Amino acid sequence: MSIQKKITVRYKDEGHVRFQIPELLCNDVVAKTVSAEILKIEGVYKVDLFRKQKKLSIRYKEVFCDFKQLATQLFQLLTELDEKGLLVAPAVDGLNTKKKSIWNLKSKVQNWKATQWASEKYDDAKDTVQAAKIIGKIGLKKQGTLIKDPEKAIIDFFNDILVLYLIKLHWGRITQEWLPKPWTFRYQWTAVFYLFYLLMRSRKPK
Repeated sequence: MSIQKKITVRYKDEGHVRFQIPELLCNDVVAKTVSAEILKIEGVYKVDLFRKQKKLSIRYKEVFCDFKQLATQLFQLLTELDEKGLLVAPAVDGLNTKKKSIWNLKSKVQNWKATQWASEKYDDAKDTVQAAKIIGKIGLKKQGTLIKDPEKAIIDFFNDILVLYLIKLHWGRITQEWLPKPWTFRYQWTAVFYLFYLLMRSRKPK
């Protein structure tokens, strides 16, 4: 039986699909190879291969690659890797067994949902703090505004934080979807321009 027939769809939604995969793809080395190759498919921006649960999660942009195209390219990719012998786990000698076990444990911990969630939140918090520092330094240069109208200065500060957060949140879609097809996403661009209009309007002195 070919490896493609051992893969089944367990979940499918817009821009997200999850497969049940065979044990063959759950080897540490094979999993890394497969994940790296899938990421090369146009439109795919995130790949999670959970070796313990034998699940493969793929997130993709449907404007570049729909589910049918993704499945076709995925199966073609696995066929090519199989023909090249890259779906066979390499032999591990006794001296490297302990080292491999340590790395396998580390990989399992990194694949835990709680670990991934904590890592993402840490990165978001770090970016937010960095942005706050930059904006804070700019605000210190305008101490006159802070003294004359502290309420407006505080509102401006949090407005800047909100704008930076929204840009970070939508950056992937801005670069991959909105910029290549501005007319298709004209309503999103209208919202962006209106947001900046409100921001600039709030900066004008009363």
